[in-house]
Amino acid sequence: MDCENLWDTFTKNIAFPAVLCYILLLKVKKSDAKKGEQLMPSQDKIRNIAIIAHVDHGKTTLVDEMLKQGGIYRENQATVERVMDSGDLERERGITILAKNTSVHYKDYKINIVDTPGHADFGGEVERILKMVNGVILLVDAAEGPMPQTRFVLQKALELGHKVIVAVNKVDKPDARVHEVMDEVLELLLDLDATDEQFNSPTIFCSGRQGTASYSPDEMGKDLTPLFETIIQYIDAPQGDPAAPLQMLVSSIDYNDYVGRIAIGRVERGTIKVNQEVTICDYHDPSIKNRGKVVALYEFDGLAKTPVQEAGAGEIVALSGMADITIGRTLCAPEAVEPLPFVKISDPTIEMTFAVNDSPFAGQEGKYVTSRNLRERLERELLKDVSLHVTEQGTDSFNVAGRGEMHLSILMETMRREGYEFSVSTPRVLTKEIDGKLCEPIERMIADVPEECMGSVIEKMGRRKGDLVSMNPMGSRYRLEFLVPSRGLFGYRNEFLTDTRGEGIMSSVLDSYAPMKGEIERRLTGSLVAFETGEAVAYGLAAAQERGILFISPGTQVYAGMVIGVCSRNEDMTVNVCKRKQLTNMRAAGSDEATRLTPPKIMSLEQCLEFLADDELLECTPKSLRIRKRELDHSTRMRELMKKRNQ
Repeated sequence: MDCENLWDTFTKNIAFPAVLCYILLLKVKKSDAKKGEQLMPSQDKIRNIAIIAHVDHGKTTLVDEMLKQGGIYRENQATVERVMDSGDLERERGITILAKNTSVHYKDYKINIVDTPGHADFGGEVERILKMVNGVILLVDAAEGPMPQTRFVLQKALELGHKVIVAVNKVDKPDARVHEVMDEVLELLLDLDATDEQFNSPTIFCSGRQGTASYSPDEMGKDLTPLFETIIQYIDAPQGDPAAPLQMLVSSIDYNDYVGRIAIGRVERGTIKVNQEVTICDYHDPSIKNRGKVVALYEFDGLAKTPVQEAGAGEIVALSGMADITIGRTLCAPEAVEPLPFVKISDPTIEMTFAVNDSPFAGQEGKYVTSRNLRERLERELLKDVSLHVTEQGTDSFNVAGRGEMHLSILMETMRREGYEFSVSTPRVLTKEIDGKLCEPIERMIADVPEECMGSVIEKMGRRKGDLVSMNPMGSRYRLEFLVPSRGLFGYRNEFLTDTRGEGIMSSVLDSYAPMKGEIERRLTGSLVAFETGEAVAYGLAAAQERGILFISPGTQVYAGMVIGVCSRNEDMTVNVCKRKQLTNMRAAGSDEATRLTPPKIMSLEQCLEFLADDELLECTPKSLRIRKRELDHSTRMRELMKKRNQ
């Protein structure tokens, strides 16, 4: 249609604006398609890397700067800190929980980056993400040096034969000890049997917050160019024949209410296209051979998922359209069904029982309260979290096994915020039988403590069956390394912070399994238990606070059997916090003294889990956390206690 005809249509036909819009839309689509074809990088221009490190060593902050310098933002665009930590819980706690994909462009290269969690409890995320990449950036804090999770993630990367770029981060900190940390990294590589090539890995010295990197520890860089250049020169481009039949391993799963499950993985070989027929298979289960169709295909471009028509070997892509896709499955061309081996995820170490809330206050605050709601939610979590195991126990309780207390507490907090109401038991370790002996998980725990607090930490770890492995001075502080049973660390974190006056740093990672080390005493205090149901009043609380520390304030609704505080003795004590002051016509001199109450101790979810005794449950609702006895009736509890003493 030429210009004259367009003008005639405009003057004679009132429907022209719609025609014009349609023509312009077609032109825009064509130009976008051409632009997409031009931007689609060749295989040798792609680099796939993961950033791995211990918690709080600066992975997400470094990714922020890589995104800024990789041209993802406009010059005048407002940005937030730690943009990859998109979840509410991640931003609140300052930790990464879920691995996330992004990409940056440097020169004519596309660098796909995966930001991984640093906490040991989310190690399952790191293990499977490493299958998507060709190399890793090992980030080490210039002051703290290699920590337990550094060892864990580096070991997994070395086992897969990945190339490693060592990045010493936070070199601008006042207490940075760059040269000592470099020696510690080399010692760690030796301990983990690194190959000669891995041992001679390049080292970059950077400051994630400043957005600078340099090749030398003694000079500050201007930007992250040295890091980008090292990635391009040292990390290999993905291998894979683009002309071969399709093969793609699903390493991660996302979920969207509109399109359902979204599979994320790297195209190992061949080309994947929209509307392509594929066969879904499993390396560990040859019987699985389901047909599927790629309905939508996306590639990661900066912080967004960009729809594409096809993607070649080496690209990290997301796709939707298959309801039964899950982590570890392989998408193959129907004419060449060859499943890829999937990394074996380490077994969980602790479990808790999630059950329907049956307290007197059940159903008052939660939206989802039945066993059916609980079952559906846990099954949905299993789709995304491969290191979580769920076993049904009877009709209304489920054994949920995970990597650690943090792993399960994040799940519980997420469920609370979604409106679920449930109760959980104390954490229990999962034992194994090895060579006819019952063995329990042993954790490698590292504590950085002030010199004057060393004695109390070593003494407490001794009580918890911990063995001191090494003790190294670091200025005015000491780094203590222990091998301690997992159950010995239950409830220890608060005690540790008290013993070190809030200055201590502790972290642990699963080390091995060893024969059971005998009984470990978890708590030296008892619980204050409410005697009757009602509203707590100041008069009753004033009498109760003389016997311990309270968790509640006046006006709080309580029920018989609910734990309302810590007893100073090593036994439970029943108190009546609903007791009111009786009025009489006789008054003593001091009868009208003002009641002075100490502010209650408000505990977080993790603190509640640490406090729980074996005969107690934690009631989780969207608004409240209540600790209660399993058996609410006081007289029944007393009878059971007398039976135990007589035995």
